[in-house]
Amino acid sequence: MDLSKIIQGKKLSETEEAILRYIIANIDTVLDQGVRTVAKENYTSPATVMRLSKKMGYNGFIDLYYHLEPMVRGSKAPMKQSYESYIGDLEKYQTEIEQFLTLLNTIKDKNIFIYATGFSGIIGEYIYKKLLVNGKRTLFASGTDSVGVLENNVEIAGLFLTITKSGETRQVVEKMKYFKEQGIPVVTFTNETDNSAARLADVVFPIMDGDTLDDRNIKGNYFFDQVLFLFETIMKEYQQN
Repeated sequence: MDLSKIIQGKKLSETEEAILRYIIANIDTVLDQGVRTVAKENYTSPATVMRLSKKMGYNGFIDLYYHLEPMVRGSKAPMKQSYESYIGDLEKYQTEIEQFLTLLNTIKDKNIFIYATGFSGIIGEYIYKKLLVNGKRTLFASGTDSVGVLENNVEIAGLFLTITKSGETRQVVEKMKYFKEQGIPVVTFTNETDNSAARLADVVFPIMDGDTLDDRNIKGNYFFDQVLFLFETIMKEYQQN
């Protein structure tokens, strides 16, 4: 199980990481087990379990559990089978769509700066081209591009948009912080759990992720399909306005 994104920057010890893996592997029973049993099963003390919870950014063991539980459940949930099954969900994005459309209509001569890496970069490039053919000035950069691409164009940027499946990719989060510091609105398409990207963005499109812990995108997952479907819906509304 690849936990690199959710433990990134947390500076966990080997013991703490082992406890985290144990909690995830036994998500159905750890709440009943309690801190003492979890500690005993990992040959450590309850204080170590509590320290892990604090390092992960939560108030305690129970708080940690309730944040991990939907991530693990999501990895076991059946995926939606067709685009038609998403249509009924679009209403929940109406506020975000209106906010995004307002930004698109107000940036005028400014550029839209899109940044995404890995599989998200493929989607980001598609969105970049879609915006271009709709007459929007747009720039695209990925993790392989020099930081100068960003810094040299920030003055002409009116909007920063990113796609991040985990919401914790360091390069993406750093770019979001940079644009926020420059007073530029930030929009993100990310998974539906609480994450760094969602907390930073001005407009968040939370997307159902069929397997949040599948960081390398090995398994079948409709996350990226949903991003594209939602974006095409936004563009349709933009063209009708």
